[in-house]
Amino acid sequence: MHPFARVAVVLALSAASVAFGQAVYKVVGADGRISYTDRPPTDAKSTKEVRIAEAPSTPLPESVLKYQAELQKSLKNRLSQMDHADTKGALTLYSAVWCGYCTRAKAYLSARGVAYREVDIDSPAGGREFYEVGGKGGIPLLLMDKRRIRGFSAESYDGFLLAKK
Repeated sequence: MHPFARVAVVLALSAASVAFGQAVYKVVGADGRISYTDRPPTDAKSTKEVRIAEAPSTPLPESVLKYQAELQKSLKNRLSQMDHADTKGALTLYSAVWCGYCTRAKAYLSARGVAYREVDIDSPAGGREFYEVGGKGGIPLLLMDKRRIRGFSAESYDGFLLAKK
């Protein structure tokens, strides 16, 4: 199999596992060749199950984590000033200008003509909204109703956007 074809197969299987929650198996055959499959093999030298939970993401900086901690302390005393009723069913992308994966996610969505609302987590209101939707761990975070995907890879966004229809 051509090396580029192998990469395409691995990416396709990875996208399928992200979109549908299936496992991908890395198989080392008796001849030492490595292959990937979505079915547990029976005659392999060694097998490893690979689960892809999230795509690569940029870790949140200390300043954002500190801000989230402050918000958590005051959570009971504040009222949400944002009305999210008009965004029901719309895609929302939580991002920051310093995030490389965010830039890639925005370029991907724009290239495909996908409409979305962008929220800059570095602004006070954006940081608050990011925290309120459970934005912990990393960015970009793409949200639609109760579905979410953290990080960015074209394959995982393809699965996420196809599943919304």
